[in-house]
Amino acid sequence: MASLAAIFFDIDGTLYSTSDFAARARAASIEAMIKAGVRMDAAELTQELDEVIREFSSNYEHHFDKLLLRIPRRVYKGLNPAMIVAAGVVAYHQTKFRHLEPFEDAYEVLRRLARTSIIRGIITEGLEIKQAEKLVRLRLDQFFTPHAIFISHQLGISKPNIKIYQRACGDLNLKPAECMYVGDNPTTDIDPPNRIGMITVRLRREGRYRDVEGTSKPQHEIQNFWDLLEILREHHGVEVSEVIE
Repeated sequence: MASLAAIFFDIDGTLYSTSDFAARARAASIEAMIKAGVRMDAAELTQELDEVIREFSSNYEHHFDKLLLRIPRRVYKGLNPAMIVAAGVVAYHQTKFRHLEPFEDAYEVLRRLARTSIIRGIITEGLEIKQAEKLVRLRLDQFFTPHAIFISHQLGISKPNIKIYQRACGDLNLKPAECMYVGDNPTTDIDPPNRIGMITVRLRREGRYRDVEGTSKPQHEIQNFWDLLEILREHHGVEVSEVIE
């Protein structure tokens, strides 16, 4: 059986449902902006916001400011733009406070892995505080090895550059072959770590990458985190016991 020293995970779409949360949060923001006085149909406003996010990326921090620049000024004539943006931001964050939850199986499996000697790490794309905040809000930070969290903007390396994976393995003094990576996007989470010899596991669960194919195949494919436990036991001899409260 192959020796396994560390398991790294992606965050978005892997530890929680990015698509479900994003849709709910953006809908709440649009509703709040309309309540603040924007005279525009919700569907049309949502379409404009979706375009902003596609063009400026989900990590951009001023989506609502850009949204107001794109829509006709007459639809918010007489209103203070800052108040409209604030309404959208507050609604988004309130949704985050109330509804950002991990996949239940991800929480339970990570809780069990935390009782093993295997290093539990993160390799994620995004802004450092934003990605770190997600781990804290998801209540998953407690299960990860503190020195094994790698965030692209903190490192100056973005996916799919293989250097982000090499950096994670190197900083832990581990060979790529001793490290597993679990992610949902084949082009950023499977192809690059495959190139350096990591053990790759694709989570094909839901979301926008479910039917996307990369240029290489993962060693393993799972539909949930319980499947991951089977792989760990059968291919790496890792026995993970149930946590007794």
